Amino acid sequence: MNIKFVGNILGRILLLEALMLIPSTVIALVDADGTFRPFVGTISLLLIASASLYRITRDNESRRYYAQEGFITVGLAWIFLSLFGAMPFWFSGQVPSYIDAFFETVSGFTTTGASILTNVEGLSRSLLFWRSFTHWLGGMGILVFMLAIVPGGSDSSYSLHLMRAESPGPSVSKLTPRMKSTAMILYGLYFVLTVICLLLYLLGGMPLFEAFCHAFGTAGTGGFGVLNSSMAEYSPYIQWVTTIFMALFGVNFSVYFFIMIREYAAALLDEELRLYVGIMVISTALITFDINPLYGTIGESLRHAAFQVSTIMTTTGYATTDFDLWPSFSKTLLVLLMLLGASAGSTGGGLKMARVLLLIKTLKRNITQSLRPRAVRSILINKYPMDEQIVQNTNAYFSAYCILTAAAVLLISLDGNPFTTNITAAIACFNNIGPGLEMVGPTCNYAFFSPFSKLVLSAAMLLGRLEIFPILALFSKRAWNRAL
Repeated sequence: MNIKFVGNILGRILLLEALMLIPSTVIALVDADGTFRPFVGTISLLLIASASLYRITRDNESRRYYAQEGFITVGLAWIFLSLFGAMPFWFSGQVPSYIDAFFETVSGFTTTGASILTNVEGLSRSLLFWRSFTHWLGGMGILVFMLAIVPGGSDSSYSLHLMRAESPGPSVSKLTPRMKSTAMILYGLYFVLTVICLLLYLLGGMPLFEAFCHAFGTAGTGGFGVLNSSMAEYSPYIQWVTTIFMALFGVNFSVYFFIMIREYAAALLDEELRLYVGIMVISTALITFDINPLYGTIGESLRHAAFQVSTIMTTTGYATTDFDLWPSFSKTLLVLLMLLGASAGSTGGGLKMARVLLLIKTLKRNITQSLRPRAVRSILINKYPMDEQIVQNTNAYFSAYCILTAAAVLLISLDGNPFTTNITAAIACFNNIGPGLEMVGPTCNYAFFSPFSKLVLSAAMLLGRLEIFPILALFSKRAWNRAL
């Protein structure tokens, strides 16, 4: 394995994180809130680490870079980004425990939105900005961001392996012949949609600082807010804007690319998109009628139902109401939506609609083959046959997904918390959602968990965001074996 080249990319990522800390550092300087030195100290450590890695790896002549290097690079990059990103919270003393600071930072980068903060409004503006900005950076992918903006290497083989390891979904395809151009298109679309969301927030009267933080959280489908009540205190207009844009960011970005190049049929007839929209509309209608007795009008019921369905399906985690008080049917439906998640190639988490579609079609094919053993049938998605390797990878992913979620539930149950709390906390973290039910409901937080459970849930968030295999690769001897 080309360890030096992996180290070289890690050095670039740490340098990028140092640059991304500058806006928060400026806010700390302007506000004089006592966090300027913690931010400068963190930037200094990042620059030292980046320079050290560059010095160690600068004489590397080999450009050999395969899938194993891609998995190792992505897994290590996200862990180191979280370890360093936690330092401003810890150095400032506003989050006294480093494990708590690490949990909060992992939750930010993985766009989970689970928090250990009991008083969000007590955090300084500089830390609130950094906390929300991690959502935006992690939403589309930090290494994808690096590929989009860092000069050079546009034709390097490592680009495809990095993007495949970091991007969500059962498969990753290039929108253009070059991966760098694909990354630039993705982040260009991401940036434009974020700006539109920001402007609509400002038109609704949201203060500039809050608009930036919420635009980052909505775009990254993360869910960190600046108020203890999440989105409950904002106007119906702002809640509807958030509902719509959470749903938009949960769509596969290749759909927007097809619209951009005027291939409208390819966009609108996409099977994953139709499944995603269909589930969202039907779930919203069912919950609206189920919770209508709790609210004054059908309009208010629809607003809360649409918001919660959108925030759960896209794994954002904002809340306008305490859905833990809703009827059992609505809560059960929301938990099922937690498992499904958003579309592949979006900023949302969860199992992904593309995998759900593949699993359904695989089940249908297996039933047909059991009845007609000699029949040979391909699985078609958008009228194109799927590679059997992708089908096998999807089945393997689903198996690992179930096993690891069960393991997380078992491990955090050692704290002695209620079963519903444990299982929804594990599901919410693994699927990068944030709130669950009971003690981790939308009006609660994760502060009561033990340090061990917080580390388990942090690992679950990383496993969920990176789709399991880049993290598991770090513990594989074969991945580290130079002979392979």
